[in-house]
Amino acid sequence: MEKITLDQLSVLLVEPSSTQRRIIINHLNGFGVMSIDSVTTGTDGLNTMNKDNHDLVISAMHLEDMTGTELVQNMRMDSNTSDIPFMLISSETDFRYLEPIRQAGVIALLPKPYEIDQLKRALFSTVHYLDPSSLNANEICPEKLEVLVVDDSFTARKHIKRVLSNMGIEKLSEAENGLEAVEIIKDKSFDLIVTDYNMPEMDGKQLVEHIRNNSTQKTIPVLMVSSESDDNRLAAVQQAGVSAICDKPFEPGTVKELLVQMLA
Repeated sequence: MEKITLDQLSVLLVEPSSTQRRIIINHLNGFGVMSIDSVTTGTDGLNTMNKDNHDLVISAMHLEDMTGTELVQNMRMDSNTSDIPFMLISSETDFRYLEPIRQAGVIALLPKPYEIDQLKRALFSTVHYLDPSSLNANEICPEKLEVLVVDDSFTARKHIKRVLSNMGIEKLSEAENGLEAVEIIKDKSFDLIVTDYNMPEMDGKQLVEHIRNNSTQKTIPVLMVSSESDDNRLAAVQQAGVSAICDKPFEPGTVKELLVQMLA
């Protein structure tokens, strides 16, 4: 596959407001994105996705027939649309709406109104997500790395695994929570663990503490991918010995840089 550029992106915009559609389309055109379909409802969006190929879906939160949360969840349950990158543009700040979207594996959450640079960064994140480029570090052979992905959300695990696979990482194991990860680590050695913070049974902080204090793989790099915003809790995770923390949704380019730093 050749490297994708912004002018090659095909975008589906799901936005009920004609004014907002015009603004977003003009901004996308300004970055060279010209192939844009637009619909006003989630149902029309899902139908359009199943008929045409799109590289990115951009949606508002509040649609006539469903929320943006429900739209991306429907996408993730359909094999035809499950891997399409999803971007939300919304003024919504309610945790109840935003957290399920983060867990579904999205490319970006943009405020409304957004800054032009925020949209540009999100578009390049889409390109990084779609472009199956290697880690490109002389000291790293990505195809030989053993990586464990720990997250209680199936869709989040799938999204993380897709990003890692696009970097050339082939040997991927997964666990639904910290306790399951602990059992897997007993029987298998890993070069990297990518874990969520908030999980049932055993959360990310407890998992890191177990790895650093009780496992036979005390020095393994651990990357935490989380939507956690409490500074005190994040500080406690850092003290527990996590190697790096990045936000959920995370940018593939940022993850790539962190992996090179941790593994090289």
